[in-house]
Amino acid sequence: ADTENHLIRMADLSSRSVTTILGTGTQAQAQNVSGTGTSVALNSPWDVLVHDGRLYIAMAGAHQLWVADPKTLHAGPWAGSAREDIQDGPLADAALAQPSGLTTDGKKIYWADSETSSIRQANLSDSTRVETLVGAGLFEFGDIDGATHLARLQHPLGVLYHDGKLYVADTYNSKIKILDPITRTVASFAGTGKGGYADGDLKTAQFFEPGGLAVIDDKLFVADVNNHRIRTIDLTSGQVGTLDIREGQISAKPVATPNP
Repeated sequence: ADTENHLIRMADLSSRSVTTILGTGTQAQAQNVSGTGTSVALNSPWDVLVHDGRLYIAMAGAHQLWVADPKTLHAGPWAGSAREDIQDGPLADAALAQPSGLTTDGKKIYWADSETSSIRQANLSDSTRVETLVGAGLFEFGDIDGATHLARLQHPLGVLYHDGKLYVADTYNSKIKILDPITRTVASFAGTGKGGYADGDLKTAQFFEPGGLAVIDDKLFVADVNNHRIRTIDLTSGQVGTLDIREGQISAKPVATPNP
């Protein structure tokens, strides 16, 4: 998702080449206009998710989720009316607010609606609707754990489904939180809530506006945006480290001298 170019790009890992597959390169000026390939105008795409032969796009600027066929390259709105708000309901009627990170458990798609500090979901079935897990309004935010109807986040950007839980990059709270979609509870997982940089255990480690999340081999990788680092969380030991990348070699050893 090439956000400020308003494009979807494809990197071929075998040929090591990059191709633009969707978007004109100019921000869309009209709402709900579907199209194909490089003739369809997009509006600040933020994230992409491939599932079951379809490409889902968090179209942050249009306050919608779009879907594209990777074979025909036809793309159009999937969820959201293009009105910025937090309103549940059928896909076309629901209101979203700057959707960002996307993830799925194979049955539902989950996303972070950043402007309403919310986490939303929709079934990947024919009869589907948007539902809110956490979040209450455009001006409702905070750092509160507990039942989802009472919990508050602040401008989350990333969300990742793993092992039955949703890991949330609670960006402006500088925390990683866990949302359990079954018990409908939210709990702080890593970070003190104060922006900074420190490795160590989950409660004392510090992040500075974390964004994207990924998991590999029981390690959670965090794009720690304002620290300009990739952080690691060992989901077994509960230790936070920093990915050390130098001269083509990668390790998850903590960096000895933090950068203030």
